[in-house]
Amino acid sequence: MQQPDALQAQRILVVQLALSLVLSVAALPFSLSVALSVLIGGAVCLVANSVFAFWVFRKYRARETGPLMMRFYGAEVVKLALVVGLFGLIFAKADGLNPPALLIAYFAVQVLPAVFASGSGARPTPER
Repeated sequence: MQQPDALQAQRILVVQLALSLVLSVAALPFSLSVALSVLIGGAVCLVANSVFAFWVFRKYRARETGPLMMRFYGAEVVKLALVVGLFGLIFAKADGLNPPALLIAYFAVQVLPAVFASGSGARPTPER
């Protein structure tokens, strides 16, 4: 990942990792099951977004917009299929998890870093 957008995606992935760990530790007082559920929810989000970022930001030519858009759509389909597959596997195989904690953690790790990243990089427009 060399492009500026790829570097921002990489920063968001690092923030998602940190947020997953912080939320898991914060959930420990509730129970080990809740903390593990939070960790797994965050991990599903991180894995899916990492695959998306790798797929989208591999070497490309900006002039070829058609293939680039198809890459975005393909990466999103793969990401969604991965999320559904991972959740299906987790719910089928893991016993004792807390589904609300898992899903809330997934949502928080998906949304919060992007919200913070969009606000931190905002630059005022010059007045004319």
